[in-house]
Amino acid sequence: MRRLNIAERPDWQDTARQFGFTFHHIDGERYWDERYAYAFTLRQIEEDIEDPSAELHSMCLRLVDKIVRSEEYMERLAIPERYRDLVANSWKRRDPSLYGRFDFAYDGSGPAKLLEYNADTPTSIYETGFFQWHWLEQLIDQGRLPESADQFNALHEALAARFADIAPSESVIHFASIADHIEDRQTVAYLEDLARQAGLEPHFVPIDAIGLNIDGRFVDQDQMLIDRIFKLYPWEDMLREEFAMNIARSGTQFIEPAWKALLSNKGILPLLWTEYPGHPNLLPAAFDDDFAGKAMVGPNHVRKPLFSREDGTLNCMAMAALCRALWAVTARRVILYKAMPRWPALATGMLLLAAGSSVRMRWAFRCAKMAARSPAIVRSISPM
Repeated sequence: MRRLNIAERPDWQDTARQFGFTFHHIDGERYWDERYAYAFTLRQIEEDIEDPSAELHSMCLRLVDKIVRSEEYMERLAIPERYRDLVANSWKRRDPSLYGRFDFAYDGSGPAKLLEYNADTPTSIYETGFFQWHWLEQLIDQGRLPESADQFNALHEALAARFADIAPSESVIHFASIADHIEDRQTVAYLEDLARQAGLEPHFVPIDAIGLNIDGRFVDQDQMLIDRIFKLYPWEDMLREEFAMNIARSGTQFIEPAWKALLSNKGILPLLWTEYPGHPNLLPAAFDDDFAGKAMVGPNHVRKPLFSREDGTLNCMAMAALCRALWAVTARRVILYKAMPRWPALATGMLLLAAGSSVRMRWAFRCAKMAARSPAIVRSISPM
């Protein structure tokens, strides 16, 4: 794995606006940064990222099958008792999933280490599936990258194919998010376009405009029945809102399905470690009340609630060792991660690699910020 310093396109912001990518800066700081990229060997992509991603995905599905049969595990993950059957029945029906995103720490010389699984509401889809591919094509056309360069990313095609698997051709599928959240709304707009390419009829509904008719069916702002909906809204919030009591009998198919409430929970990390101790792609993790597990984790660790997003509640121990410290649990249940042997430290921050999971997806990659607000976009480029 090599970092490549590459001059940004002088008109990239105009190009971004042309394609509707308006959240390339967030709070006045760069979110999209094309001044550098990362080159991987084919072996690194296939053996260090793709193969472990497939294996971890299978491990997670086996774990779901175990959790839905265990009241102890459901309690561990703080799944509300009144909705545990909803979650379990969703799994027993094998309600279809569209996608998920593993976040790894990877330095190119050892196994990728799983930090967390964004299984319910992962974003960075538009940037990964379209805009960075456009970047790659432009740089190849300009002779700044060789024609053999490839980002090993078929996310766009894979998502369109998965939509075709999930719903019959020409059927209506609703899409919901917070309407005035720019990143979420544009992510959903991109997924709407993919559904359209798959032969479906997408309809957007603001998440707060979803209603309930007299028959107990969910409806959109035009009173159209919602038979199937992609919602960029987390299950941990949905299951704690008043309308949740209507979900089971509504007849609506949710994407992501209710069983993803288990995998999007940071508590799966100590459960995975319990089921697969010593796995090369896992970090030791423990719940806060597991004293033996905490002793194993040691002093260099990080703490995080079961439900958290974008490092919003990160609490690092041994801050001097931040570059080697990993983390994550709920305000009342905490996971501790053991310090990692190496974290790839860069001049712009630290490197985090993400891989997508989908039934028919070839793994897609991106880079994101960690500790410093200087994100990069990973390009998986063949050796130059």
